[in-house]
Amino acid sequence: MSRSEPGWTWFEPPVSPAPDDSGLDLARMATRLFLSADGDAVLGHLRAMTLGRCLGPESGDAALRHLEGQRALVLHILSLIARGQAGA
Repeated sequence: MSRSEPGWTWFEPPVSPAPDDSGLDLARMATRLFLSADGDAVLGHLRAMTLGRCLGPESGDAALRHLEGQRALVLHILSLIARGQAGA
């Protein structure tokens, strides 16, 4: 059965409006989402479990890499919020 046949339409990704090329739309969405009281609480939790956490010297390479990946994601969210607030 090919993808063009009936029954495979569920497999197609949903079509959503494309954000502007600068990513400002996404930054503004992140700002609205995380600057609510609930969003601020979630950000506080994410900061505490990533940026405010240190692993001991006995930690393995995989644990260190995992935490650094988490930190990178939280920092990306924070940069989106800052960009959305600045409007640039």
